Amino acid sequence: MSVPMMSLIALLIAIVISCTTSLNIGTLAIGLSLVVGYYMGGVKMIEIIKGYPTNLFLLLAGTTYLFSIAQANGTLEKISKYAVKAVRGNIALLPVVLFFLAFGLSSMGPGQITISALLAGPAMMLAEEVGIPPLLVALVVGNGALAGSMSPIAPPGIIATAILKNMGVTGVTFTLWMNMLICQSVVSLLAYLLFGGLKLLRSRDKGQQDMLKNLEVAPFTMAQVATIAGIAVLIVGAIFFKVDIGFGAFLIGAVLSLFKAVDEGKAIKGMPWGTILMVTGVTVLVELMSKVGGLSLFAELMAKMSNSYTVTMVAGFWAGLVSAYASTTGVILPAFLPMAPNLLKLVGGTDLLALVSSIIVCGFLVDLSPLSTIGAVFIANAGPSADKQRLFRNMLIWGLSMSVVGALVSWLAFTVLRLP
Repeated sequence: MSVPMMSLIALLIAIVISCTTSLNIGTLAIGLSLVVGYYMGGVKMIEIIKGYPTNLFLLLAGTTYLFSIAQANGTLEKISKYAVKAVRGNIALLPVVLFFLAFGLSSMGPGQITISALLAGPAMMLAEEVGIPPLLVALVVGNGALAGSMSPIAPPGIIATAILKNMGVTGVTFTLWMNMLICQSVVSLLAYLLFGGLKLLRSRDKGQQDMLKNLEVAPFTMAQVATIAGIAVLIVGAIFFKVDIGFGAFLIGAVLSLFKAVDEGKAIKGMPWGTILMVTGVTVLVELMSKVGGLSLFAELMAKMSNSYTVTMVAGFWAGLVSAYASTTGVILPAFLPMAPNLLKLVGGTDLLALVSSIIVCGFLVDLSPLSTIGAVFIANAGPSADKQRLFRNMLIWGLSMSVVGALVSWLAFTVLRLP
């Protein structure tokens, strides 16, 4: 068996094991890199070690440290309460506000999983209190958090940008962020229309309106104001002064900790170390696949199923289907994105950005399935009156259907309509 085929089989084994067990795919991917690369492929250890993305590690560790501080000292929770109060009793607007609240908070840097976990509890309880269907709230809040995941300072956006930079693709961060927002908005509007939004528009329950108007929120503390200022400084520095996001986040986080804006130990424990290991570990295996020809073989197999006009739909479908059972951030981004240039060469296409956008959008659209972390946190936080078994079933149907719906939406958006 050829080394390229062995490397592709190694990736498939890692994906299957990560889908069926609790094993971190990053640790497994690093171990398989040793077996396939050194023992079977004759690749020198120093070359395998070079595949570890040190820059990506610093980016992820720095940003997650800063936003773990914002979560630990209550800054993010306080922002969400003020946003809910802003609807002033208009219940029909509440899902819309929650969508853009989740989008804004996710875009600020924590990413989709942190914000979903943060908002799931209060959003699902609020939905029960004011009579909004729990499925609707789960979908709009989850999709809102996903819409912000490609922000240049959110972990998935950082990962995608780093991968694309290694492929020679730069200057597309804002486009990917907006493409994600557009597609997530489309499916959220669909959820709003299908699962109770029209009924909310006709509602005139004064008691519910008064409850939202009179929601009490404490003022921001000095520590929370300092945290918001620190995040703003990072964003301005990264955009206008080319400050390295990872190092800048470490500096701002350290200053906040120094002045007791948070319990630093609690913030460090709150960092998603498992996710960081997962992403960087898979990247080692994918880099090895690139060296030995495994990615080219992967692209050849996918090219047989598509042509230049349908490649965005086919790649999007497979990205979504695999993502329903594996991590989008840890598997889809590092495994599918590097394959895109080879795939385009094989099918005769030229629009790399369209293909990359399709892979990213479709990979994330399925993440409201209860088989994914985001979907699971909304079910776990459903109110006591909610039928959790029914909610599980409906979210599973929705999530899996997004592999097809997402592929069609991406094809229409990036191939037919040719969005930027």
